Order: sequence, then structure tokens, then C-alpha cells
Amino acid sequence: MSYAYKTVATPVGQLKLVASGAKLAAILWENDRPDRVRLGPMQEEPQRPVLLEAERQLGEYFAGTRDRFELPLEFAGTEFQKQVWSALLTIPYGETRSYSDIAAQIGRAKAVRAVGAANGRNPISIVAPCHRVVGASGDLTGFAGGLRAKALLLALESGQGQLAA
Repeated sequence: MSYAYKTVATPVGQLKLVASGAKLAAILWENDRPDRVRLGPMQEEPQRPVLLEAERQLGEYFAGTRDRFELPLEFAGTEFQKQVWSALLTIPYGETRSYSDIAAQIGRAKAVRAVGAANGRNPISIVAPCHRVVGASGDLTGFAGGLRAKALLLALESGQGQLAA
């Protein structure tokens, strides 16, 4: 399978938006580990409609005028990972959940560490809001975009204003 991508500048750094057909398949960070999200060959296609729409919606999100995304998504992963990533989509804007909350939500209360690992491999950052998952104590924990980006996203969602690109 081949993927199309577009790179966009955002307040949290350069993001690579990746499409599979007409669906968004990934949002990759500028300094992402190459093996965090495994995708096939990619070609730059900045005019692909889903990538343009993802860019538009991300711009609204960073401006503080969008609190949910309406994009067709294609998650590529194991069934367990897909369960975790689907659970991320249910976390309301401006709220956080712990890894144990997510584990309980998917009916695997003892799989907290596995939930953490799946969360870390979430291919569609921001849209599938893995930044809203925090440690049991409420502390910020690992994030592919870095803890500074996670803190900025959570600050935006807590009503502390918009982020300038």
C-alpha cells in the first residue's frame, strides 16, 4: 500500500499528515522515531483532499475554534491497539483520562501497561487525542511529540487561549 503525505507547520512543530486513499492514516511528529508508526512507501501529494481537510481542521483546532475533528480515519494496527485508539476518540475535549481508565473502558482493566504501549503507537496524534492520557497521579507522561507539545495541547484545551503557528 502506498501513502500520500503533506507537511504542515503548526504551533507544535512540523507535522506530516499521511493519507491512505481518502482517509487520514497518520499524523507524524517532526522528530518522530522512525519505527513508532510503520507505514509503507510515501509520496508527497499536498493537494489530496483529505490532507487539505485535515490541515484546515488542525488550523481551527490550534486557533481554538474547533474542539472535535470530523475526518475519515484509517487506523493500521492490532485489534487491541485499535480498541485503545477508538477509546481515545471518546475522551472529551478539555478532559484527561489515565491509562487505567482506558484499560477499564475497553474491558481489560489489568492491561494498563499494554494500553500505555498502544497509546504510544497511536498513528493519528492530536485527532485521536493520546495527549489527553496522563499518569494515574495526573502527571504528564511520555508523548511522541514531546512533553512540551503535550502540555501546550492540554493548555489549549483547558481554555488558556489559542496557539500561534
